[in-house]
Amino acid sequence: MTELTAPNVVASSTRTDRRRKLLQNLLRGERPYMLYIAFVVLLVVFSLSSPWFLSLDNFLNIGRQTTLVSIIAVGMTFVIIARQIDLSVASTLALSGMAAALAMSQISNSWIVGAIAGLGTGALVGLINGILTTQLSIPSFLVTLGSLSMARGLAMMVTNTKPVIITNETYFAIFGEGTFLGIPVPIAWTLVAMIVGILLLHYNVFGRRIYAVGGNPTAALYSGINTKWVTTAAFVLTGALAGLAALVLSARSHAARPDVVQGMELDVIAAVILGGCSLFGGRGYILGTLFGSLIIGTLNNGLVLLGVSSPMQLVIKGAIIVAAVAFTKR
Repeated sequence: MTELTAPNVVASSTRTDRRRKLLQNLLRGERPYMLYIAFVVLLVVFSLSSPWFLSLDNFLNIGRQTTLVSIIAVGMTFVIIARQIDLSVASTLALSGMAAALAMSQISNSWIVGAIAGLGTGALVGLINGILTTQLSIPSFLVTLGSLSMARGLAMMVTNTKPVIITNETYFAIFGEGTFLGIPVPIAWTLVAMIVGILLLHYNVFGRRIYAVGGNPTAALYSGINTKWVTTAAFVLTGALAGLAALVLSARSHAARPDVVQGMELDVIAAVILGGCSLFGGRGYILGTLFGSLIIGTLNNGLVLLGVSSPMQLVIKGAIIVAAVAFTKR
């Protein structure tokens, strides 16, 4: 029998400790492990319950259906890690979509003009939210609750609640109906948002500052971090991503409507919290947010395939979300 040398003994002990820690995390239900297990369980349950669930077309449908929530949830992850909240994202989406459509119909029928108008409007709403929250020291819950109503009202006022038709074929292809390397464009934009979010949050100094601000704002301030700027930047990012989601939705619909996606902010926040973010700040990651969004989308899709009524869907989805968060809570 070969004797273990000292380095081998240390390496073996380290591997054993890692396995033990992984098992303990699984048994305690800590994220991210239970999040992945919950997603797999949903897939198995719905696959056994419905013959139509386990198909490529249905999975692509789930991807398309979760696009809006997933894109905005990337930005919401930054905001919640920074110990803030943004309730205005759905209204920001509606206003950004109207801005993009009006820009193309009244200024120039160019997809570039529409994209700039949509993204810029979303970023502007985020900037206003960030400035009011940081400069006036108003809780972000109250600020974004107010901007939720104001953005929705502006979206309705600009055309007297009427939709704006979009006719630009290039706009449809780039944001709503085309494919990129065989991937439907809405899913491709989701992947782009996720990749950018991962790079910013986990591989950039901005991400480290977000974690610092959310973990301990006072310590972050004394360490030289401009906490107000970091928090405002998180709101701007969320608003811009709401603008991107507006481009995707309006391109798929061939029109912008002021009354779309009402209440979607709750799904966005639920996806982020399911994905491992703490409402008290300082903890969260983008990949978890993606899985949180996919869990919500899979729930919606599976319940529809099973013929569950809309009221019961709401009850089941709410109960599962509460149970999942409670079970995976540290």
